[in-house]
Formats: sequence, C-alpha cells, structure tokens
Amino acid sequence: MLKTELLHPEVLEALGTSGHGSRILIADGNYPFATGSNESARKVYLNLSPGIVTVPQVLTAVSQSIVIESATVMEPASGKEPPIFEDFRSLLGRTDLEKKGRFEFYEAAKEESVSLIIATGEERTYGNILLTIGVVDPE
Repeated sequence: MLKTELLHPEVLEALGTSGHGSRILIADGNYPFATGSNESARKVYLNLSPGIVTVPQVLTAVSQSIVIESATVMEPASGKEPPIFEDFRSLLGRTDLEKKGRFEFYEAAKEESVSLIIATGEERTYGNILLTIGVVDPE
C-alpha cells in the first residue's frame, strides 16, 4: 500500500509520465470536457455525484505529489473573484494565480502540454485550475 495521500492509479501514472512544463487540468462539474480540453490528454473522471469529489480535495492530493510551477484559473467576465480562488491560494501556499477569461482558459486547456484532465463533482462555479508542473530541485 502506498503511503502518500494520492492513491488513484491512473492519476499516478499520468503524473509519472508527465514532466516539467506539462499541465494538469482539475475541473468542476460544469466544465465542457469533450470540447474544452486536449483530446490526447489522459482523462480521469472522479465526478461520482454532485459535490463528490471536489476540486480542492483533488488539488490537495495532487499538490502533495508534484512541484507546481504555476496555477491558472478561469476568471468570470464580471471580474468578481469566486470564493474558491481563496481555497486554491490556501492549498497551494501562494498568492499568485494567473487569471484567464473563459474562452482563453478553454484554449489553454486544449494545448498539447495538457497531459492530464481530472473531472470532479465540484458544484461551485469557476472551480477550474490548470497547473503547470515544475522541477524537483536536486538536494
């Protein structure tokens, strides 16, 4: 049995085969997975039912397994920041979230660098985050 928080075999395999600069999309239940993401990326569906599993839960497990170089979120057209962004900042221990408009975010999620897409049952709107994998520094 693994001793890490992340146990999902498909997610672990996708992370293990991704490298520096690869991107991971963790998306809410409203996200258009068929049309708003890289067709060749591995897709893992954790959206069992509304509210199960949430984006912050997945982000917690994933962030303990990889170095995160940057994080991009989908900004509402109103410019009003969704409360879930504060959850992202808290979980990542950073204040700098890159913001993209809805269609710009969809285009970024379609890029070849996106190697993993995780669907969640997150019910909060704009609960989408695109992570860029960083480099593990040698000790």
